[in-house]
Amino acid sequence: MALPNTFDKQTTATSLTRLESLQHNTQPKWGKMNAPQMLAHLNVTYDVADGKIPVKSNFIMSFILKTFIKKIVTNEVAYQKNARTAPQFLITSEHDFEKEKQLMIQNIKKVETQGAAYFEGKHSDSFGPLTAKEWSNMFYKHLNHHFNQFGV
Repeated sequence: MALPNTFDKQTTATSLTRLESLQHNTQPKWGKMNAPQMLAHLNVTYDVADGKIPVKSNFIMSFILKTFIKKIVTNEVAYQKNARTAPQFLITSEHDFEKEKQLMIQNIKKVETQGAAYFEGKHSDSFGPLTAKEWSNMFYKHLNHHFNQFGV
């Protein structure tokens, strides 16, 4: 089943509605992060996509990422609970909920505004060039995974 398109206004509206139902003290159904940490974790994804946080890897790691991990991250199959994450996405420090929430709103809207044409063939430091659909799947799957984690 096709995932919702991250570049579609309705998907943005639905994501923002779900985000609005998240509270600072919302408890996760699984995992170790609290709500502010989860939002900070999600925001890192957008910073990596924008090149604000570079992903550096050696030849072997690049091969593994492109050959095995890319398909898992960009396909339409939902992530498993408690799946491992890359070190740059680990958030253990405390974060300001409202600040992270506002950044999340900006990031969701920015991706929609940039649109599929912007992302078509855009280079990912981890996976190389991706299609707009792969970018959309990657953004949506990650957001949906953590919204489900927090029951929103």
